Amino acid sequence: MPGGIELAVIVGVVILLFGGKKIPELAKGIGKGIKDFKSAVKEDDEKVADAKDAVKEIKDDVKETVAEVKDTATTTTKQA
Repeated sequence: MPGGIELAVIVGVVILLFGGKKIPELAKGIGKGIKDFKSAVKEDDEKVADAKDAVKEIKDDVKETVAEVKDTATTTTKQA
């Protein structure tokens, strides 16, 4: 972790490179980027949750269909 003098030098270099007027714009841009990133992560998490729910529904439907086929096969075998 940089010490006090090192931080002062870094801040001084940043001010020299970008100027005092550009720094708030840069900070605003960084903040917007972080906000957009968090929003995208949240959307992805919601999509994953929706996909998991859809897979669970499909599995349940398949289990019901398999049970129905077994019942039909058993009934058909008993009748024969």
